Amino acid sequence: MRMYDLIKKKRDGQPLEISEINWMIEGYTNGDIPDYQMSAFAMAVYYHGMTDEELAALTMAMVHSGDQVDLSRFAHLSVDKHSTGGVGDKTSLIVTPLVASLGGIVAKMSGRGLGHTGGTVDKLESFCGYQTTLSPEAFISQVEKIGIALIGQSGNLTPADKKLYALRDVTATIDSLPLIASSIMSKKIAAGAKSIVLDVKVGSGSFNKTYDDAKSLAEKMVSLGNRCGRNVSAVMTDMDTPLGFAVGNIPEVKEALHVLKGEDIPDLKEVCLVLAGEMLSLCHGWSREESRHQAEKALSAGKAYDKFKEWIQAQGGDPSWADHTERFPKPLFTHTVMAPQEGYIAHMNSEKIGRCAVLLGAGREKKDDAIDLTAGMVLQAKTGDYVKPGDPLATFYTNDSTRIPGAEELYLAALTVQNEKPQRPPLVYGIITKQE
Repeated sequence: MRMYDLIKKKRDGQPLEISEINWMIEGYTNGDIPDYQMSAFAMAVYYHGMTDEELAALTMAMVHSGDQVDLSRFAHLSVDKHSTGGVGDKTSLIVTPLVASLGGIVAKMSGRGLGHTGGTVDKLESFCGYQTTLSPEAFISQVEKIGIALIGQSGNLTPADKKLYALRDVTATIDSLPLIASSIMSKKIAAGAKSIVLDVKVGSGSFNKTYDDAKSLAEKMVSLGNRCGRNVSAVMTDMDTPLGFAVGNIPEVKEALHVLKGEDIPDLKEVCLVLAGEMLSLCHGWSREESRHQAEKALSAGKAYDKFKEWIQAQGGDPSWADHTERFPKPLFTHTVMAPQEGYIAHMNSEKIGRCAVLLGAGREKKDDAIDLTAGMVLQAKTGDYVKPGDPLATFYTNDSTRIPGAEELYLAALTVQNEKPQRPPLVYGIITKQE
């Protein structure tokens, strides 16, 4: 078997055999197939796509290229969640303890923030002492005891995907639907959960700017996950407006705690209840109505908040910070952005707002960049709100005051103001399942 022949075959629009895909991924992972040949293959896939059979084979070959987490002891109760990334998306901090408080098993690996999107692992490190790395034995032991653990992604989880993703990043093949779907699903499948709920974002702050693009990705990942032996559904949610009001690490942790304590932050709470309901439906077999009802009860009764503190303590964090949020570190500087004109906020470019948080120090452009956990912002006005000159739009937090002018300029550029009240996009567009 030669890589030249496989490139030519895919270039000519012909499907590869499972054995050919397995050989290619094994050879690339081991270093026997050079980057320039894999680049040519990725470009051929970009233009010709892959069949469902090819895509499933590619995904499972990447799963088998490294370590896998064995959650079979938890049977149908193991459930995971993945977001395609957004601004102000702190749902994992709320949804995972909520599901665990109702008997779901959440053994989760999460990433760090990059670019304009935040990362759950960074947020959890806001808690003094929280351990984002556990041995496999400690990870499983904690899940057995309390039903939840969340760590950073394993260094040897899907190494083939890591190599291929880095290559796609520099060869203009990132936005290939089959390669996106296989990249996401290979990591989720290797992480071991029987059921997976995908939060597929739609809008300016997401990878998918349009509904059609998001729906195509959601359908492809649901089909792929089911073909690979997992129960998968995708919830399509809005990311044209930041979720909730807080953007940044400590600001988002505090807002998540508000929801866990019973405060009604409508858009954030609703998305969390929909995601938790879908996870509970998949792992318990409950109807969506029953799952939603149980999630609402657990949230209002404080069960999810209690589970959150139990989880933080189990991983070395100080749970008393949840009760006393004034213990979180504070930034040196705050600054309020005022409205320069009168009218309705008709649109918020969430990607620009996310980049504004990065400018303040809350994010990273490269994966090794240091971040300021205290940095970020809290919004005072969102899409659909009416503002007058001098009204507060957002409060910035940073430890470097020189960052503020540029961040304010970018923030104001992210807003569109008009005289007529706009119609906001749906918060939840729909749920894609195997049957649909």
